[in-house]
Amino acid sequence: MDFKEFGFNAELLEGLLAMGFKNATPIQQQALPIITAGKDLIACAQTGTGKTGAFLLPIMNMLTQKHERHNNVLILTPTRELAQQIDLQVEALSYFTNISSLTVFGGGDGVAYEQQKRSMREGVDIIIATPGRLISHLASGVLKMDKLEHLVLDEADRMLDMGFYDDIMKIVGYLPKKRQTVMFSATMPPKIRKLAATLLNEPEQISLAISKPAEGINQQVYLIHDEQKVPLLTEMLKSATYNRIIVFAGRKEKVKELGKVFKKLGLKAAAFHSDLEQKEREAIMLDFKNDKLNVLIGTDVLSRGIDVTGIDLVINYDAPQDPEDYIHRIGRTARAATTGTAITLVNGKDKRRLANIEKLIERQIERMPLPEHLGEAPKDEPVGEKEAFQEEEEVF
Repeated sequence: MDFKEFGFNAELLEGLLAMGFKNATPIQQQALPIITAGKDLIACAQTGTGKTGAFLLPIMNMLTQKHERHNNVLILTPTRELAQQIDLQVEALSYFTNISSLTVFGGGDGVAYEQQKRSMREGVDIIIATPGRLISHLASGVLKMDKLEHLVLDEADRMLDMGFYDDIMKIVGYLPKKRQTVMFSATMPPKIRKLAATLLNEPEQISLAISKPAEGINQQVYLIHDEQKVPLLTEMLKSATYNRIIVFAGRKEKVKELGKVFKKLGLKAAAFHSDLEQKEREAIMLDFKNDKLNVLIGTDVLSRGIDVTGIDLVINYDAPQDPEDYIHRIGRTARAATTGTAITLVNGKDKRRLANIEKLIERQIERMPLPEHLGEAPKDEPVGEKEAFQEEEEVF
């Protein structure tokens, strides 16, 4: 469906076409009419489906029709990186309009904090924020949101995973009860439905079937003992086969540990985690994009927040608990019709997780033989349906 058919403001449409977008994605085709009609919405859609445009376009179009605008839209995101990505899209789309936006997140210096306060006093159309820093502005009285009309929660499942439930509820307490609330989530576990029931008013629902991994991804599995993981990765990462690599670990502590290990091996590697200052995180990401770093290590938060092309290897050091996170992780490679490799290391404890992943993608992932000098690998024994279901219940 051509974007011209939605009746957007001419200046907004000009910005959209200048970005090279012509046709709406499936999630945009379904969400745009609902949001334009002012209805609440809960939508299940992955990163990469065009979900950001699905909520930005109708809300920005409504803004162009208002004469008085002041802190009208609040978009909550789990990470600074995602907030910055959304703000970049707002800036591009609003190039020919007078719509203003502001990102609010922690980790900056005192100057950045004062600039945020000044912008809030003057008023902006769209505020894109992570929960923590936003609460400090609301509590101080600097930020007034009594005229807010649109609340968007992006990557709601990730925000709950990161422990932001109480912060979200505290923020909502500062907002008008009469507002439009839109929630996007990559997964729809019970905790998300509970949050939606609390915040949304008779919402419409959209659920896009989760995409299968791109055909260009060469998926591989190594059955392996924990003590064999680093030796195997050392051989892989020191080869000249791969230039830009992401390693996903299950916990922040493991991310830090692997960062130290890889640096000692002489690899150009960096650990990317929430304990770093904002400037440090931005510097690491810039170095990775500019090929000054070859290896980036992070948790699942990174799988939603990174937008870098040319990643030719993704390694799952730990098999993800949620099988849908597997698709998010390996989706960082083989983007834009390119090819890539995704390797998952599976110990005896994670076999049930592997079974759930293969059930979701409806195929068995190729097992790779462990090099003989690393020792014997765990046996590839099948996991029963009961065990797989038990793991699923433990996750949620």
